Amino acid sequence: MTNSGGGSGSGELTPGSGIDPELAALSYEAAREQLADVVRKLEAGGLSLEDSLALWERGEALAKVCDRHLAGARERVEQALASVEGDERSG
Repeated sequence: MTNSGGGSGSGELTPGSGIDPELAALSYEAAREQLADVVRKLEAGGLSLEDSLALWERGEALAKVCDRHLAGARERVEQALASVEGDERSG
């Protein structure tokens, strides 16, 4: 499941978005949980430099997925509010 907002808003996760398609397919909740797991592993330490860098890069990608989902949700809320305000003015 990707962004449930539909349309072509800035929060939409698309194949050309520069995000690994496997990660882009994650829901916000799944991406957030995986990001939290990455943070726990990094904070626990004991990893090689290479493993730490790989985890860091995955965390950055997961954070981008979360940001895009949130941007899409923010856009949907703004559109809904604008629609309500427009209805109040015309009614």
